[in-house]
This record gives sequence, C-alpha cells and structure tokens, in this order.
Amino acid sequence: LPADPAAWFDGPIVGGDTAVADAGARFALLPPSPNPANPGTQLTFSLATPGHVTLAVHDLHGRRVRTLWDGSRSAGIHQVAWDGRADRGDPLPSGVYVARLSAAGETTVPSVRISLVR
Repeated sequence: LPADPAAWFDGPIVGGDTAVADAGARFALLPPSPNPANPGTQLTFSLATPGHVTLAVHDLHGRRVRTLWDGSRSAGIHQVAWDGRADRGDPLPSGVYVARLSAAGETTVPSVRISLVR
C-alpha cells in the first residue's frame, strides 16, 4: 500500500471538517493509520457525492461503541480521528474493532479493522 493515503484517490486529502470537492473521488474507507492504534488513529474516507454520512466503530460482537461522524459531508476526501474511546468517553480495552462507513444507503464492504493497543 502507498505510504501516502492521497495516492489511493484521485485528489488531495484534507483534515478536520473540511474537504476538497473531487469529481474523481469514490465511496471508500481506507485502512486506519496508524494501525495498531495507540492511543488513537486516523480514518480516511472519500465520497463521490455529498450527503449524510455515518462513520462508526463497532466491537467484534457488532455493537456500536463510538460514532465518529453522523451528519452531512461534501463530496471529496475526509479524515476523522478516533481516540480509542467509547461514546461516553471511557477508554476502550485493547482489542480488535471494526469501522463502518455508511452514506446514501451504501455501507463500505469490507469494513476496516482497527487493532487498539493500550
């Protein structure tokens, strides 16, 4: 895999709550970086069209432990940080977690695995 996640897309990566409109972007969720995560990681995703997005982390039993984003996003490439905590702010134990991206009725397949190491 390329060291620079931007190489996986047809456009630049921007951080935080901003995005670059990119006609070449597709609906995708990249592997987290770093992985294993200690104490946290960055998740990068792209959207071909603007719309409502949900990015969530689940345990291996399928329970949602953290919602990282649930709202509108523009088309383009986005990054969201996960600090290894649950929605209530409690640190989660070491283990394997799964990130899922949903937008406009689509869910990324496969979801990405995150190894959290404390």
